[in-house]
Amino acid sequence: MDESVIIDCFPESVQRYREGHAIVAIDVIRATTSAITAVAKGRQCFPVPSLEAALLLRAKLNNPLMVGELGGIMPDGFDMNNSPTELELRADVSRPMVLLSSTGTALICEAEKCGVAYLACFRNYKSLTAHLVHRHSKVAVIGAGSRGEFREEDQMCCAWITEGLMKAGYAPQDERTVEIVRRWSNAPPDAFAGNKSCDYLRRSGQLKDLEFILAHINDINGILMVQNGQIVRVSAKQQLEQKASAH
Repeated sequence: MDESVIIDCFPESVQRYREGHAIVAIDVIRATTSAITAVAKGRQCFPVPSLEAALLLRAKLNNPLMVGELGGIMPDGFDMNNSPTELELRADVSRPMVLLSSTGTALICEAEKCGVAYLACFRNYKSLTAHLVHRHSKVAVIGAGSRGEFREEDQMCCAWITEGLMKAGYAPQDERTVEIVRRWSNAPPDAFAGNKSCDYLRRSGQLKDLEFILAHINDINGILMVQNGQIVRVSAKQQLEQKASAH
């Protein structure tokens, strides 16, 4: 079986890979980090592509926690910004979470349309990489991007997953994928710490989220997917069933 992997960016790029690809959605700062953190704590998480979708879903859920931002600003009526640090500290895990972000949740929602959609951040990239190997013949690892840029933190996470797949025998689908992997191979996690995403966190007094991200590297041995509009953790039994069906 020929196996290949490609790195891309932005929600609108997902449509290129709807036939035959498993999608890995990445928004390190901060949507996938927040979603993975919430689900790891036992909270239900529902990503939404727009404010309108968030408000519609709020009316259907029981006392949901409204989390997120648009353009860096928390919408009126929301409970908190898109902060993995705050989510980690909250005790009200029985409240389902509606998650909205400028591009990350749009990417997640687009990825679900492909049928097989995973979430990754620094917290789980190694376990996800191991899970992907030989389960899917084609993998598209896609960063959310921000303000028209493929941000460095997303490039890094994309590169690390892709490098692991290439070492397992997956062929890169284009030269850009090779270049991104080469750029970030063996880079320390804080190699992006001076970029625009981090500048925003500093200016807005949210530097604690950068510290959280850098302090939580591969501490979750979990596989997370988006299914039926919800982020779910794949059980060990389901992982075995997936592996068996791939052969």
